[in-house]
Order: sequence, then C-alpha cells, then structure tokens
Amino acid sequence: MLIHFAQASVILFLLVGWGCRTASVSDGRSESDGMQFTQVQASRFARLALDCVGREYPNKLDHVMNDGGEVQSPSTLHPAFYGCFDWHSAVHGHWMLLRVLRLFPDLPEGPEIRRALHRNLTAQDIEAEVAYLHQENRKSFERTYGWAWLLKLAEELHGWDDPDGQTWSANLAPLARAMADRYMDFLPRQTYPIRTGVHPNTAFGIAFALDYARAVGDDALEALLVARSLAYYEQDRNGPVAWEPSGADFFSPCLMEADLMRRVMAPKPFRRWLHDFLPDLRAGGPANLLEPAVVGDRTDPKIVHLDGLNLSRAWCMWGIASSLPRIDRARPVLCDAAQRHAADALAHVASGQYEGEHWLASFAVYMLSARMEAD
Repeated sequence: MLIHFAQASVILFLLVGWGCRTASVSDGRSESDGMQFTQVQASRFARLALDCVGREYPNKLDHVMNDGGEVQSPSTLHPAFYGCFDWHSAVHGHWMLLRVLRLFPDLPEGPEIRRALHRNLTAQDIEAEVAYLHQENRKSFERTYGWAWLLKLAEELHGWDDPDGQTWSANLAPLARAMADRYMDFLPRQTYPIRTGVHPNTAFGIAFALDYARAVGDDALEALLVARSLAYYEQDRNGPVAWEPSGADFFSPCLMEADLMRRVMAPKPFRRWLHDFLPDLRAGGPANLLEPAVVGDRTDPKIVHLDGLNLSRAWCMWGIASSLPRIDRARPVLCDAAQRHAADALAHVASGQYEGEHWLASFAVYMLSARMEAD
C-alpha cells in the first residue's frame, strides 16, 4: 500500500499541472487545462491524519511541569490535540482533514473525518486547552509554530456554510482568540526576528497569523503583523542563501521571509525588495536554494524534516511567483524549481515511518493548495 501511495502522490502532482496556472477543484478539474485532482489522492492524505489524530503514543510533549501533579498523560493535558506525536502536528492534522473535506465534500473518509472532529473539537476539550495556556510557565508554549497552525485551523473553519463546521468554529473560537492575543502581547516585545528553519521561525508564524487576521477581519492583529513584518524584514538585502539548507530544516528561512513579504508589500515594491534580497533568482540561481534537498534517512526524525523543507519551499516558490508579473525572469525559475521540489517530496509523504507520516501530509496538502492558488 505504501508503494502505491507514493506512486499515487507523484501522479497527484502531475495531475495538478505544470507551470504557474490557476487551478480549481470545485468540480475536480483545472479551469485552465482540464487536469484533475482526484478524491483518491485526497483520501490517501486523509488516511494518514486519521491514523494519527487519535494516536496518543509515541508523544513528545512541550510541557513545563510546575509540580509533581503535572506529570500527566498527553490526553489529560491536551484533550483536543494529543495525537500525531506532538501538539502542533495534531493541530495541523485537524486542519488538513478539514481542508480535504471542504475541497471534496463527497470524500469517502468524510464521515470518519467528521467523527474525529466531533470527538476532539468539543467545547469542553477546547476550554481545557485554553486553561492550559493560562497556567504558570506556559508563555512560550508552541510559540509561534503551534500558534500559527491553530489560527490556520480557525481560518479554515471561518465562514464555512456547514452545520458541523459552524459548531467546531464556535468551539474553537476561545482558543483562537487566546492565540491571537498571544501574538498581540509577544510581537511588540520581540525586538529581532527568529530566522531559523524550524518551528520558531518568525516569518512563518506571522504569515499564517496574517492570513487568519485578514480572513476573520481582525484589523488590530493585521496591523500589528504588517508593522512587525516591515520592521523585521523590509531592509533585508542579499539573503544568506549559501547557508541553506541546514541539516534539520523544514523551512527555508529566506524563502519563508519572501513569502511573508509578498503578503505585506504592494506588487512593485515587493518585486524590488525580492530582487535585492535574492539577486541571483533571475539568472537561475542559487542552485542550493532551487534544487530539492537530499534526505539521507527517513527513519531519523530530524533528517526527515528535509522532506518537509522540499514541500514548504515549493509552496513559498509558487506563492512568490504568483506575486510577480509574468515578464519577470524569476517567475519561471521559481515555478520550475517548485515543480521539482514538489515531485521529489510527494513521493515520500508515506514512507512507512511515523517520523514523517505524522506530519508530512499536512505540508503536502498546504503545498497543493498553494499550487492551485498560484497564477
């Protein structure tokens, strides 16, 4: 089955098309070329998340214990998001299930997805998650990676004309508000951005929060996120791409920053900024940024991050390319590199190893969503 899934994943990539063209899955077909993104492939992604959102162990807690009474199981501490190895992976596993359910309302796994979400997104369980955040020594819990994915989950639910979705959205609202408040409290005090290629990356945390703020109409949060983005990154030049990738990256610090700045700058200023920040793009370089990273061991929980890097690089490249005019020479460079990254990574979403399987499908679905939205 795993071999078949890998083959199907590559087929999925090929079916969504080559080149940065807008696609639609509302009727299962691309508007521009008639190619398909089928329910079969979406089902295979959903299966990976369904197999882990209720799987409590193994589990890696981000948990500061205040006393001996807090030596508790993951499901006791986090009754909503206890599966998928860690809290943030459980959150984006739920997001991915919602995403494919919304894209494919007749998905065969739909009833099972709804049962899982009814089980985990209860008002009582979300209240317990909020209470956990407000306990002593929780200020940096999941900052900002888990915060960002929680807001992405809330964004996915916002405005969905579905009775179950409306219930889950209302249940999740207090936790989303708590996360938004954490951004409002933290970012004014964070003098410098975190430019790592893993969880604390500031650009990623702001990008997803900004998507949420705009979707729900949180003007105060949006204004803060835009202001901090410009303060952190507007003056950046000659991004240090020679340092990428690092051995445990699942984000490209330079591409993630550029993917954020396309959200906060007008097209012409962004184009100038991008070519000052990544001046070699128009000439087809640098190779280390545009060629897929090599994953040496998918049984290693850190090395397999590089499969996620290839997926997130692809979504950043497609997003950046969609913000450039078609005459910009960097656009085809980014599109071509994104295609190669996606093809490489999609073949390994299901490796048979839980180290990658508990999270990579979420990255794959987000990447494919970015692909469909790209021009």
